Amino acid sequence: MLALAYCDAFRQEPRKVLTAIKWRILGKRLRARGQLAPLLHLSPYAYRLWMARRERIRHHAPLGQLAEPEILALIDAMGDVDANHLAQTREMLRQQGIPSVVVGPPPHTSCADVAASMPRDAASWLLLMQPGDVLSHSAIDQYRVAIANNQAAVLYADDDLIGPGTQRGEPHFKPGWNAPLFEHFDYITGSCIVRARRKDLLRVTGRVTWASDLVAGILATDSLPPCHLPAVLHHRRLRPSPRLPAMPLKREAGLPSVTVIVPTRNRVDLLRPCLQGLAATRYSRLDIIVVDNGSDDPATLAYLDSLDRASHQVLRHDGPFNYPAINNRAVRNAQGELLCLLNNDIEIIDPEWLATMATSALRRDVGAVGARLLYPDGRIQHAGVVLGIGGAAAHAHRLLHPDETGYFSRHNLPQFVSAVTAACLVVDRAKFVAAGMLDEVAFPVAFNDVDLCLRLNQRGWQSFYEPRATLIHHESVSRGHDRDPVGAARLERELAALRQRWGTDRMVDPFHHPELSRESERFAIAL
Repeated sequence: MLALAYCDAFRQEPRKVLTAIKWRILGKRLRARGQLAPLLHLSPYAYRLWMARRERIRHHAPLGQLAEPEILALIDAMGDVDANHLAQTREMLRQQGIPSVVVGPPPHTSCADVAASMPRDAASWLLLMQPGDVLSHSAIDQYRVAIANNQAAVLYADDDLIGPGTQRGEPHFKPGWNAPLFEHFDYITGSCIVRARRKDLLRVTGRVTWASDLVAGILATDSLPPCHLPAVLHHRRLRPSPRLPAMPLKREAGLPSVTVIVPTRNRVDLLRPCLQGLAATRYSRLDIIVVDNGSDDPATLAYLDSLDRASHQVLRHDGPFNYPAINNRAVRNAQGELLCLLNNDIEIIDPEWLATMATSALRRDVGAVGARLLYPDGRIQHAGVVLGIGGAAAHAHRLLHPDETGYFSRHNLPQFVSAVTAACLVVDRAKFVAAGMLDEVAFPVAFNDVDLCLRLNQRGWQSFYEPRATLIHHESVSRGHDRDPVGAARLERELAALRQRWGTDRMVDPFHHPELSRESERFAIAL
């Protein structure tokens, strides 16, 4: 079956497969795997191979202590219902010993009728399903184990789709709880179990969207985040799709002042359009600090001297390139309530980008906000950072085009992430200082932004990916790549520091999934 997946990949992308083989021959095993993983993921044989592997190990996985609460399945029949699909779901539940009620217009039962049958002062566990959906053989047991070990009122699992001939495909290996993502993509309703009271059901009685409204209402009132079971427990006929484009951001009036910090060295051809883009940005309280790291090009020096000192401050920072030291020095001179770290090779294409990022940065639960960055050819360069990829950290969905579906359109949706790039990052100045600023010793060039984000996360200020702010990034044009022996040795030291401090060589990113490849930035099935 693996050979068939390789053949599929070669038929679709022969050049990319040959490139991966070249990397493998040259001993670049990680690079070869990273190239192949998203290609194999596109083959229907990939998921079949994954299922065959899971079938071999499932009998050896201990479940743990099971709770024994009453569980009632509610089958949503508010829309057009296929009688055969409904009968199939009810029979499957009967065989698993789970009583079921069909919720819908007459002759079906209403949410109020279900509420009337529930205990007045106690909560009940409700399994929410659609006609035609079935459960895995171990789903109920796994939910009972989770109930015994968690206090959360919502437990949700992964799912896949039932295709023609009952063939399963399109698995959704879901992230841990991600509140802003849920606002745009209901990845829970229909593959979850909830602890509800009579009042919860009475509140949604008569609504066509009673199931999703019930989940949203419980999430809004429960003090604990929902618990994710990283296992494919639901096999579904249909699932909700993400709402695209993402809902417009509700801007607050009177956004706080922002200091934009732009490190630079020579390359006036990059710096000038970057600062011109800032001049065209619609933001009333904005000042700019340009930190010159040893420019010696006469044209660049003349341009720096020509900048309007009423809106631009130019700091001279000589010595070796140390990104944290450059930015930390500028922060000490900053007046803005918010900070924007911005590379000089960023091209601004939307005058509202900063207002969008600043609005998200004002959320009490948010730390660093990162924009969606595109390569000049329009493909994604940055859509958040995933920890653990390649044993370190990597940009999610890299090289995907924004118009592509990708992995459930995650690249187009605002969401929590573990980290964002400092190539374009907005953060509250007080939070930045409280987290200890950028680490000038352990991460002079690479991973300093990841380290900062993780320290912010630890304090309860989660990193946030904001695709509604999109810019173009001419990645590393001004500084170059670390291909020389000195740069490579320095990068290896920083990689070791990241692994030692945060354990990225052994961790699973909470917004990724253990069944997704650790070699691919594209959210591909791990084979």
